[in-house]
Amino acid sequence: MSIASKRKAELVKQFARAENDTGSPEVQVAILSERIKNLTEHFKTHKQDKHSRRGLLALVANRRSLLDYLKKIEASRYQTLIEKLGLRK
Repeated sequence: MSIASKRKAELVKQFARAENDTGSPEVQVAILSERIKNLTEHFKTHKQDKHSRRGLLALVANRRSLLDYLKKIEASRYQTLIEKLGLRK
């Protein structure tokens, strides 16, 4: 499930570290989290969609890698990001 371009622009604006920043780990994780959320909603009605579930697992793995990288380079940025996105309890 893709994200509407308007929503994606909002996420970029909210999590960007500089103007027109689309490549920072924060922006990438925010976009991946939105896609994961959309797919999770999709699976509530389409329980047997195994092909999309495989894609969801790939998205989760990619997000995990980016979060590990961010934690390694600067823990404070990692901490603020997971608080903003509500990823950890």
